[in-house]
Amino acid sequence: MEFVCHLGTPDGRVRRESRSAPDERALRAELDREGLALLGIERARSGRLRPAWLAPRPRRVKLPDLLVFNQELAALLKAGLPLLQALQLLADRQREPHFRAILVQVRERVKGGVELSEAFGEFGDAFPPLYASSLKAGERTGELEQVVRRFVRYLRLLLDSRKKIYAALVYPTFLIGVSAVLLTVMTVFVLPQFEKFYRDMDLHELPRLTRITLAVSGFLRDQAVLLAAAAAAGLIVGRRWAGTPRGRLAFDRLRLRTPFVGVALHRFALSEYCRSLATLLAGGLPLVPALEISTRAIGNSWIRSRLEPSIPRVREGQALHTALGETGVVPDLALDMVEVGEATGSLDQMLSNVSEFFDEEVETRMQRFLTLIEPIMLIVVGGLIAILLASVYLPIFSALGQVK
Repeated sequence: MEFVCHLGTPDGRVRRESRSAPDERALRAELDREGLALLGIERARSGRLRPAWLAPRPRRVKLPDLLVFNQELAALLKAGLPLLQALQLLADRQREPHFRAILVQVRERVKGGVELSEAFGEFGDAFPPLYASSLKAGERTGELEQVVRRFVRYLRLLLDSRKKIYAALVYPTFLIGVSAVLLTVMTVFVLPQFEKFYRDMDLHELPRLTRITLAVSGFLRDQAVLLAAAAAAGLIVGRRWAGTPRGRLAFDRLRLRTPFVGVALHRFALSEYCRSLATLLAGGLPLVPALEISTRAIGNSWIRSRLEPSIPRVREGQALHTALGETGVVPDLALDMVEVGEATGSLDQMLSNVSEFFDEEVETRMQRFLTLIEPIMLIVVGGLIAILLASVYLPIFSALGQVK
């Protein structure tokens, strides 16, 4: 990205410069290293102005690629390989071009004297917020390998949880897709043949259900191109709008209100939060910075907005379980477990138990969802097909009745 910056120099002068950086956070870190004060910043625009929801979204490193990289990094560090040599080796072995380019830049920054955590942190949203903070905790304690292995366990648990949710949604999605294709084929291709058949039989007085079905079929057939273009445009605009802070907040809140699935998504977001917080605390990070980072690591923006007010309360001396209870999004059982962890000094372990509890609840709810969605979808699809068949055969039965 290109930025236009108003900078203050150590000798008191102010100058205007154009800078390139992955995002604003990375640019601020670069200016801090150069000893420059950032007085003002704006994104440089080329051509016509575009609204925020049309701006390109930053490309993130895929979590499976990040998992493999950290597994290999931990193995190389344990073998005693120097960090720079390990980064060079992993960059050469990396097959994904975007991630390889990032690793090359990270190695150059580390070679120039920048800490590993800061080098990864300069790429902003390309990596999870938890990653750079975990590396910083490992650098402070001198246990970088152990912190990397702990982050690997975190990624494995996170990916396993996501796989379970995606696997549970595969069958309902497939069933809905097949049903939509079947109904579209019957409406657009089969019904017009029956309409021609009715005209050949001189059936002018068709039942109301048949007239409605034929009207819908004709509309879909005549406006197919326009409807497809509108659907594609709506999908693109919707995805862009969902990428903005306001759109993401509204979309995430809507997802939490989805019947059956909403509660599972809510528990999954809390599981992410507790697992991230447990990982940071186990790595030696203080509670308040760990809360800030783990809150940013939550995938659901609405849950994140509800948990953010707990950070200043804890900073002011309030107990964690009390601050979380005031948010209204954490269940009572989880609050009790957090309270026990604070009282016994084993908060990180108790938070890990809470995340496992949420994972089990998510899996149970998704299994219930599957047992309910199958008969519901069969009833709905069967009802729609029955309506189509009735609308097709009613005129024929009526004509046969008149002939008799």
